[in-house]
Amino acid sequence: MQTSASQRTLFELAQEQSGYFTAKQAAKLGYTANKRNYHVRVGNWIRERRGIFRLALYPQPDRPDLVLWWLWSRGRSDVPAGVFSHSTALSLHDLTDTNPGKIDLTVPASFRRGAAIPSVLRLHFADIPKSEREVMGGVPVTNALRTILDTRKDGKLPLAPLKQAFEQALRSGKVTKRQVAEARDDPHRASILNELERGAD
Repeated sequence: MQTSASQRTLFELAQEQSGYFTAKQAAKLGYTANKRNYHVRVGNWIRERRGIFRLALYPQPDRPDLVLWWLWSRGRSDVPAGVFSHSTALSLHDLTDTNPGKIDLTVPASFRRGAAIPSVLRLHFADIPKSEREVMGGVPVTNALRTILDTRKDGKLPLAPLKQAFEQALRSGKVTKRQVAEARDDPHRASILNELERGAD
């Protein structure tokens, strides 16, 4: 029998993760494998993937798949390392009408997983500073400027829709003049910004 304190702590932890939590997180609160199986069996928890659970009565987020894949990106410390980026982030920022076929997730260069990468994911490797990410729908996403720059560098989308996304982001305030000015300190980013401001070829 779990104490009310451990139940409350689990709920608070799950609340920060849109109702989801990992087996390791539960184990740290005293939920052994037998207890975890019990809560799944009686319907308190839903086993979403190996090592990932959801509180059954917690409202589903708008994009449960993103929460799952974010938790999938956890490293040995059991802390999720991924940040949604590129075309996926472009869609989340509502800067494109295109629905990406794969989910773009950027993980640190040191990221390693023993198992094969799920086919639904397209991994990118980079260290994204906190200043270039924000939280949307309970998961970390690259901010609008970083998203546009990364997508252009990736070369998967033509210039024209990215120019449109850049102009829209400037108008809406998702990208600020200060962010653009700071990005120009990097020659590679400055080159991309010049392309975006000149327009399509």
